Amino acid sequence: MMTKDRRSFIKDLGMLTGAAAFGSLIPLEAFSAGKKEFFKISLAQWSLHKTLFGGKLTNLDFPLKAKNDFGINIVEYVSPFFNKKETDQAYLKELLTRTKNEGIQNHLIMIDGEGHLGDKNEVARTKAVENHYKWIDAAKFLGCKTIRVNAAGDGSAEDVKMAAVDGLGRLSEYGKKNKINVIVENHGGYSSNGSWLSSLIKEVNNPYCGTLPDFGNFRISATESYDKYKGVEELLPYAKGLSAKSHDFDEQGNEVGIDYDRMFKIAKAGNWSGIVGIEYEGSRLSEDEGIRKTKVLLEKILKNYK
Repeated sequence: MMTKDRRSFIKDLGMLTGAAAFGSLIPLEAFSAGKKEFFKISLAQWSLHKTLFGGKLTNLDFPLKAKNDFGINIVEYVSPFFNKKETDQAYLKELLTRTKNEGIQNHLIMIDGEGHLGDKNEVARTKAVENHYKWIDAAKFLGCKTIRVNAAGDGSAEDVKMAAVDGLGRLSEYGKKNKINVIVENHGGYSSNGSWLSSLIKEVNNPYCGTLPDFGNFRISATESYDKYKGVEELLPYAKGLSAKSHDFDEQGNEVGIDYDRMFKIAKAGNWSGIVGIEYEGSRLSEDEGIRKTKVLLEKILKNYK
C-alpha cells in the first residue's frame, strides 16, 4: 500500500518534471528578464536651482515637473528648498501624497547648512550631528532611503578626518536605527580628495554610511584639483548613488568636460549598480535643456550595457 508521504513525493516529482519540460519551451529572454539593471535615472533638484530660487517652482511642485517635463519618476531634494518646513508634518504629508499619487519615488535629500560634521570643536560637532537628525526623520517619513551630508571642517586633513569619523559615525548610527543611509559627496575641500574621503568612510565602518561620487566636484581648492576618474574609482566601493554632473555638451551630445563613457566603465568594472542623479549646472543651455541633454546621454550609455 502506498503511503500518503510517498504519494505526495511522486506528485511533487511529477510537478517538477512537468515544470522542467515546460521550462525548455520558455524563450531564454524570459530568464534574463530579472537581470539587474545597471542604473536608474533620477533628477537632482539642484539642476533647477535657478528656477527654484527665482520663485518659478516650489519644492512641492518639483516632483511633478520631473515626471511631466522630463519623464523622470525618481527625485532627489535639496534641503534649502524645504524653506524650513522639514519638521512640518502637514507639509511633509502633502509632499508625500503628491509623489505617491503620481508614482514618484522619493530617493534622497541633500543636506546643506546644518553645521560641520568634521568640526574640531566637540560642542559644535555635536550640534551639527543633532541638526541632521530631523532630516533623517523627514527622509524616513517621505520614503527616501538616503540623506547626503558634507564632511567639512577646519584644520589639517588628519584633524578634520578624526573629527569627521566621530561626527559622521554618530550620525550614521542614528541613520542605521532608522534604516536611512548617510552618504558623503565629494563637495570641496578635503572631501574632494578621493583617497581622504574613502579612508574616512572606511574608518566609520557602518553599512549605512557611504559616498555619493559626483563626477565634477573634485576641486580641493582654488589651485588644486583631484583626478576625477581616480576619485570616482576610489569612492565607488562605498557608493550608494552617483551624481552625473554636467555643464555643456558637444554636437554629438557628449559632456565636454567629463568622459561619461569612462566614468561608467569604472562603475561597471566595480560591479556597481543603483541610481544616477542628473545634476546639470551649466549656463549656456537652459536648465530644462541641460537636464534633457544629460538624460539623453545617460540613456545612450545605459543602452550600451543592455
